[in-house]
Amino acid sequence: MIHKYTLWEKIGLYSAIAVFLIFVLAPFAEAFMVSLRPIESVFRVPYQFFSDDMTFAAYVDMWSEVPGLARYIFNSFFIAACVTLLAIVCIIPAAYSFSRFDYRGRNSLLTAFLAINMVGAAVLIIPLYKLMFSLGLLNSYWSMILPGAAFTVPTGIFLMRSYFLRIPKELEEAAYVDGAGRLYTLWRVILPVALPGIVVVTITTFITAYAQQFLFALTFNGKDEYHPLTVGLYQFFGRERILWNQVMAASLVGTLPVLIVYVFLQKYIVAGLTAGAVKE
Repeated sequence: MIHKYTLWEKIGLYSAIAVFLIFVLAPFAEAFMVSLRPIESVFRVPYQFFSDDMTFAAYVDMWSEVPGLARYIFNSFFIAACVTLLAIVCIIPAAYSFSRFDYRGRNSLLTAFLAINMVGAAVLIIPLYKLMFSLGLLNSYWSMILPGAAFTVPTGIFLMRSYFLRIPKELEEAAYVDGAGRLYTLWRVILPVALPGIVVVTITTFITAYAQQFLFALTFNGKDEYHPLTVGLYQFFGRERILWNQVMAASLVGTLPVLIVYVFLQKYIVAGLTAGAVKE
């Protein structure tokens, strides 16, 4: 029997959603409004959400204020894409192993992956620095790609494993009867069925990789040509003043790669999130 919401339950539900959206979207709305204001009007008293002197000048001036801004945005996208690719290559076979094979220490290994997620990158930054130094990877893209992938793989394994568990084993058994091997079955049978889940894990990994670059870039990289946007924004912080309108403009422009990826793949996200919701 399907429970129908009463009028007051609908009002409460939609009110809670509205409050949640306000808390989520309000910072982006304020950042956009700050980017439109002249620097002299950013901290105007009394506060005005709209004003007559708003322009898009900051979106033009930021490119000349920080000439390497386009390079920083490209670096952020490139690093996040490489982290995602490397992580997915590790996530898929590991998650498949945890979902299909029963071997000694499997649960302990899963617990260890969960424990890694509980340890922040800042706790391991000194050992990671020594490791990057010993491998000769400092001041390179690899110094940000490898740690980024290491911290995104555990979450991806847990997510991907849940999708593999939803796939009936009868599909694999039918392939084995036809003479297919384990790798062929994984590639030709399991992965196409698990595509929505793979897309969800890929986007989640990409967003995480795009957002976590600051600490690794600031610690492991000293070359300006490899800096991601999170570090490049520091150049808007001058000795005498901070160009907050241009900082907000550059930050919003820097979120476009993630937004574009999400828009183009949103149908797969919905399919992945609803996979297994209907019992057949």
